[in-house]
Amino acid sequence: MGKQDTYKRDKEGSEIGEIIVDRDLCIGAASCVAVSGGTYELDGENKAIVKDANVADDEETKAAAASCPTKAIILKDKQGKQIYP
Repeated sequence: MGKQDTYKRDKEGSEIGEIIVDRDLCIGAASCVAVSGGTYELDGENKAIVKDANVADDEETKAAAASCPTKAIILKDKQGKQIYP
């Protein structure tokens, strides 16, 4: 794995505990931004970053991760187990 940015999520009632963006896999397609603009944005390097890990519900968070064409967004549950992809 390459460089990864990890964002802790502490949204009440959420099964998702972490959102991880693999910056080496990210190609700046911005599909995550299109699905969940409250959660993601592109930085100066045209890579996805999480601006608010707690704004979206689990369904939207999973849909944004699933929209990534390179699977650069990894979701883990509160116990650290990978749940996507």
